Amino acid sequence: MRLSFVLLLFSAAVSRSEAIRSLVFSNETNTNYMEIIAEKPLQLTAFTLCMRVATELSGEREIILFAYRTNNFDELNVWRELDGRLSFYLSGDGVLFQVPYIGFLQTHLCFTWDSSSGAAAVFMNGRKSQTKIYRKGHTIRPGGRIILGQDPDNFLGNFDAKQSFVGEIFDVNMWDSVLSDSAIQGLFNWRKQDRANVFDWQFAELRPFGAVEVINVDPI
Repeated sequence: MRLSFVLLLFSAAVSRSEAIRSLVFSNETNTNYMEIIAEKPLQLTAFTLCMRVATELSGEREIILFAYRTNNFDELNVWRELDGRLSFYLSGDGVLFQVPYIGFLQTHLCFTWDSSSGAAAVFMNGRKSQTKIYRKGHTIRPGGRIILGQDPDNFLGNFDAKQSFVGEIFDVNMWDSVLSDSAIQGLFNWRKQDRANVFDWQFAELRPFGAVEVINVDPI
């Protein structure tokens, strides 16, 4: 029993020590972005979307954190609003959350939503926001493209530099279900969970456009 426990600790330590890709968007542009190739179509009635971000843009403007767009709709866009709130939008008006300001220190964020109940929430460094009811019965449609760094106003185009992401973003993972609170707290602490089944940052194909720097960082 003691040996098994030691082996588990060793395994966890090894997994946390593996270098992980991180994206650095150094300046404000309408050209730099990274496309993520999903492992399955994003026809979703629930999701958990997590990422680690840091930015020195402090209240100067809104910032796009994640964008998934089909031909006609912003199917899922995640923002830091001008007033510092975090939000996401599913093909229409969004749901907004009053949370501590994200800034130049790395912050772990998770966004969850379940169509059957409409329950939506944000987790910041493992701590959960108030639950809100949003877009009950809605389905996210497949056939789009996932990008980091820009907000496409049409199908992968018409970018606005004043909405672009400037900073560092990595460890971006998505599941087609709502993870438990304890699982999300574990992700914040770099504890391995079930592999993300929509796209998994460790294995996902990334396609860079423009000048996006890809570096390796060590999990804390």
